[in-house]
Amino acid sequence: MYIIIVGGGKIGHILAKRLSADKHTVVVIERDRGVCEAIAKDLDCIVIHGDGCEPRYLEESGVARADVVASVTGEDEDNLVVCQLAKEKFKVSRTVARINDPRNETVFAQLGVDVPVDATAILAKIIEEEVSFADFVNLMSFKRGKLAIIRVDLPSDSPVINKSLQELQLPLDSVLVSIIRTDQVIIPKGNTVLQAGDDIIALTKVEQEQQLLTYLIGKL
Repeated sequence: MYIIIVGGGKIGHILAKRLSADKHTVVVIERDRGVCEAIAKDLDCIVIHGDGCEPRYLEESGVARADVVASVTGEDEDNLVVCQLAKEKFKVSRTVARINDPRNETVFAQLGVDVPVDATAILAKIIEEEVSFADFVNLMSFKRGKLAIIRVDLPSDSPVINKSLQELQLPLDSVLVSIIRTDQVIIPKGNTVLQAGDDIIALTKVEQEQQLLTYLIGKL
């Protein structure tokens, strides 16, 4: 895929490194010259020094042929502008935005961002645990990316306690991404057994969020 990342901070750098390693064509747009130089030295990808909120830098990055534009700066306003430009002006089919303030998630979705992600730590962990970012993007493409990321602490009376993942009947297109158990981060597999107190990170379609929560917790 041809992927443009706006924002070369820690998250942007990790994304660019992972995507480049997966043989995607990656372009990073970053306004800080020093950050640009550091990325250029570390990674085999195109780095553009400029403001991704300005259409001329998106044009320079080849946005017209981009499969995905991911804006992961530390400013929600910038990420929204980038995604709207990519979507409305340049007709990019999929946009991903980092959300720094969870209160902005609904606004981002309403304004057309395909995948508003308000949990950058989860995104980084997915990458760090050697899960293919391509698989992650494909998963999040359902219904043009209208997915919810939910976090659930399993109570002792949860109906899924002591069950393995392969025994569960999750709502359609729902997936458990990770389990935080005491000081461990577990990437769940079919034989992983859920325990009381597990902190579950899951993805599901927005319209099935309540159904998944009910399934995991029981009565709400």
